[in-house]
Amino acid sequence: MESRVSSASAVRAHIDLAEASVTRYGWKALAGSVTGFSMDGFDMLILGFMLPAISSTLSLTSTQAGSLVTWTMLGAVVGGLIFGTMSDHLGRIRVLTWTILIFAVFTGLCALARGYWDLVAYRTVAGIGLGGEFGIGMALAAEAWPASKRARATSYVMLGWHAGVLLAAFVTAILLPVIGWRGMFLLGILPAIVAFFVRRTLHEPEIFVEKHATRGEHSFGLLVKDGKTCRTTLGIAILCAVQNFAYYGIMVWMPSYLGKSLGFSLTKSGLWTATTVLGMASGTWVCGQLADRIGRKPVFILFQAGALLMVVLYSRITDPNTLLWVGAVMGLFVNGTNGAIFALMSEAYPTVARATAQNVLWNLARAVGALGPLAIGALAARYSFQAAIGFLASIYVLDIIATLSLIPELKGRPLE
Repeated sequence: MESRVSSASAVRAHIDLAEASVTRYGWKALAGSVTGFSMDGFDMLILGFMLPAISSTLSLTSTQAGSLVTWTMLGAVVGGLIFGTMSDHLGRIRVLTWTILIFAVFTGLCALARGYWDLVAYRTVAGIGLGGEFGIGMALAAEAWPASKRARATSYVMLGWHAGVLLAAFVTAILLPVIGWRGMFLLGILPAIVAFFVRRTLHEPEIFVEKHATRGEHSFGLLVKDGKTCRTTLGIAILCAVQNFAYYGIMVWMPSYLGKSLGFSLTKSGLWTATTVLGMASGTWVCGQLADRIGRKPVFILFQAGALLMVVLYSRITDPNTLLWVGAVMGLFVNGTNGAIFALMSEAYPTVARATAQNVLWNLARAVGALGPLAIGALAARYSFQAAIGFLASIYVLDIIATLSLIPELKGRPLE
């Protein structure tokens, strides 16, 4: 009897060890996804920094300049709806390759724009590629890592976005005066080329191959298949929408505000952006670590409450130097939940709908996020920038309510 108990314990220990280990394929999948997300973050932020230069060259109004971000977001929504479900049908790696190529080609074409409308067309199609790539990369990483480390894996992928944003903050300040905005768009192709070759070395995740052979239902229908799933989908949609609205509302307009209202140079605006993004990256990393240890919901509540308090505090600060370090702390809480939200989405839906869920929910939220820069700009023009940032605090109340009432705890759940 004792030998049987010992044998059973040894088997369980072996299973636990296997569950906790990350395979070579898992690291390769993570590297490919991180590289792709770096590309996305780099492209989105250089656009924000280049809006004044683009507007000057192409004689754009402030409304037209702001709409370039909006059209990119709308393209991402379309790309998410199309390529997410294609990935669930045709495979992660194949569809990822298509989306990267679309993004790279049309980002490069932006350098050839001669007016507002052709630039809008290029940005929209580039957004389609970006939107398709985003959720598929997250699904790939989640499927390649063990359940005990899934939130950490998705948080590492999101850190790729922050790395791209940080690179854009420094590179733009150095190169924009030298190569201009057209050269910057051409530079935006390089990370896409790297991501393309990294992903050429990957094969489909084993769980996708296994589950794809037995698929029956349509992937969109699985997002709303019953009442419990509908509640989860609604809750995740709210979390994603708040995340995107706050992120883009702050990050797109902050460099312009710091330059015009507080006299920040391009270099100092880049320093503020870098400091804030470092805070955001730290929050993403911490959230991923905690979510694997104490659960998804407690971590969401912690970071949402922190974001509420820090955004209120931030809206009351006018000293430029204080804005630097407070921005970092605010960024930690405002962006922290990204460290676990993609793991939650991976766990809430089956393999045959996972990329669809990631792309549909996140990219629809990006459409809401596209309204963030417009709302912040309108409120800042009518009242003040501090009032506009203060408005962002109120949306975290909705976030907390959604987490408490709609979000299930799925820590450690095996993927279906």
